Amino acid sequence: MKEIIISNLDAGQRLDRYLDRYFPEASKSFIYKMLRKKNITLNKRKADGSEKINQGDAIQVFFSDETFEKFSTSSTAQKKTATSSVKQTRTRVSLDIVYEDADMIFINKPEGMLSQKAKPDDVSLVEYLIDYLLEQGSVTESDLRTFHPGICNRLDRNTSGIVAAGKTLKGLQDLSLYFKDRSLNKYYICMVDGVIKKRQKINGYLLKNEKNNKVTIYSKKDGEAIPSALPIETEYIPVADNGKITLLKVHLLTGRSHQIRAHLSSIGHPLIGDFKYGNHQKNDAYTKKYQIQNQMLHAYELDIPQKEIHIYTSIPKIFEKVLKGENIWEPGIPEALEDLH
Repeated sequence: MKEIIISNLDAGQRLDRYLDRYFPEASKSFIYKMLRKKNITLNKRKADGSEKINQGDAIQVFFSDETFEKFSTSSTAQKKTATSSVKQTRTRVSLDIVYEDADMIFINKPEGMLSQKAKPDDVSLVEYLIDYLLEQGSVTESDLRTFHPGICNRLDRNTSGIVAAGKTLKGLQDLSLYFKDRSLNKYYICMVDGVIKKRQKINGYLLKNEKNNKVTIYSKKDGEAIPSALPIETEYIPVADNGKITLLKVHLLTGRSHQIRAHLSSIGHPLIGDFKYGNHQKNDAYTKKYQIQNQMLHAYELDIPQKEIHIYTSIPKIFEKVLKGENIWEPGIPEALEDLH
């Protein structure tokens, strides 16, 4: 008999889901059969798999050593080998941690870094996060058999700013719920073409073309012409301008793909540096003058009332460079950004 003690990382999930991860080579029907025959028990009692497991719970497994190894280690060993191979070839990255507690971590992602893998051989923020947690001792290689830390909001590769991640299953579940029910507040900063003087909340509908990874914004929804368009809501607050471009703080009320970029472009104020939705001639000029690499969009602030977490990042250097070069920068801008809601 082998006994598995549940850690805080895995607490809060159903027993059958945990067993699926712990025994990746076993079929679901086999797992349920073992539960019925009491070859797998929870806290020395018969279980059906629907039970929620808690930290400190003990799972008793009455398998032969050969059966236990057969179902639990073959795919895990392959994954470890692949992980080790990637670690050996990737460059070490020092993460900019904005806030961290026992269950959650918030990282200031630089532009150019993937939030999640797009292809199997990609290295993303998720892999760097796992490396960080392994080094800190928050997770172990053994823990990764049943639990993988993950991010809960994905920023485009070329958008910088706050990414929220769960260090434990509870952290992942809580954050996922907050993002889903929109009970947290997400604020971005961006530089846009043109002058905006008044705060405004705008609505519309967004339709994404998967082939070219571009979205179209509609002010009204035509059920027949665009049945799959999704409702969007964006609030923007002007901070400062020079008569040509404006620094905005944006409250993202819905979180759709390319929402801020496309929505602001649809009202005549595309982001500086955004060649997908913006003015190529003007972007070429700013790129040449300030060496802008991507659209000027940054996930700046996150407010989670349920957890009393309210965090900011610093203003990115490229924003400061453009603001100062365009004579928009004022010493009070950082404080103004924090106060505007």
